Amino acid sequence: MTEFENLGRILLLIGLLAVVLGGILLLAGKVPFVGRLPGDILIKSDNVTCWIPIMTSILLSILLSIILMLVNLFLRR
Repeated sequence: MTEFENLGRILLLIGLLAVVLGGILLLAGKVPFVGRLPGDILIKSDNVTCWIPIMTSILLSILLSIILMLVNLFLRR
């Protein structure tokens, strides 16, 4: 393979990942519990709102770890 073929494949992979991530972000607003889990901190003041999604981040981290573990398991075969 030439260098351009490798670069083309990398760019296609990055584009595919961007499309998948964009779709996930579009659908994330429709999931009712995301950002409203117990442990997520919301501080509202007169002109300032601070949102710290601690539990949502932990849940997403666990979910992504499981997904990547399964992908790694299937790619090794």
